[in-house]
Amino acid sequence: MHDIILQEPFRALFYAPFYAALARGDYAAQGVAVTLRSGLVPSLAKDAVLEGEADVAWGGPMRLFLAHDKDHRSPLRLFGAVVMGDPFCLVGRAPRPGFALTDLAGMTLATVSEVPTPWWTLQDDLRRAGMNPDSVRRVTDGTMEANAAAVLAGTLDCAQLFEPYLTRLVDAGCHIYYAAASRGPTSYTAFYSTVARIAERRAEFEAMVRALAVTLDWFDDASDAKCARMVAPFFPEMVETLVARCIGRYRELGIWTKDPRFPVEALERLETAMLSAGAISHSNGFVGMVAEEVVDAALG
Repeated sequence: MHDIILQEPFRALFYAPFYAALARGDYAAQGVAVTLRSGLVPSLAKDAVLEGEADVAWGGPMRLFLAHDKDHRSPLRLFGAVVMGDPFCLVGRAPRPGFALTDLAGMTLATVSEVPTPWWTLQDDLRRAGMNPDSVRRVTDGTMEANAAAVLAGTLDCAQLFEPYLTRLVDAGCHIYYAAASRGPTSYTAFYSTVARIAERRAEFEAMVRALAVTLDWFDDASDAKCARMVAPFFPEMVETLVARCIGRYRELGIWTKDPRFPVEALERLETAMLSAGAISHSNGFVGMVAEEVVDAALG
């Protein structure tokens, strides 16, 4: 059994398949002993990999875009796609049938402050809808918890949130105006490591990809309740029925891939959004960012 340290960026329900792989023992079944290194600050996961504290991490491909933009020789590479749909939604208290993104022109929107990707992708959606994102009246410094409370209190028109805030607000009578996953594939989460570590631990990483393929196949077929039962120990602050409903919503939105192959269009959509937001000025493209050969070798 070969040991691998896997870095978590932070705890979130849209990472559910990663937790299921651990809970089901799918890595161990492929001969790899994976130890999860818990994370609280998403940006530090990349540092853990670069500094050798972890062999591999899962997280947002946007971190690699930023790294490659800063240093065109960055050694970081992606492999093993899981979350290729945007898990964030726009939620408000007042019913707005027929909502269109251009309706945000007359509203106050609270965007996610914890991580930048949700706004980068949303502002690109606004541009495609013919709207200048700078024209949106935006609250940028609130936490998702505070923004959800403000929506409930009626002091905020709309907030950009993920689960479990979505289900909790809907239960309280709020409405989902826009699901960002409806735009189509957008790369949100995959494994990543350095070129050197991929070469050094290639056999183990291929085994992890095979394990992930097994997990994703099981996850796609299992009921919401069964998936929730598997990952609920990672979310002790939530009742299992809530976890199941959140998984059900994400399943309906189609945020998870069916297998670990990385969709080119998903990376391109994120790249376009980051370029239009001014977050990056350069990209190495799919071949320079994704070590798809690891997945190809693993799955044949």
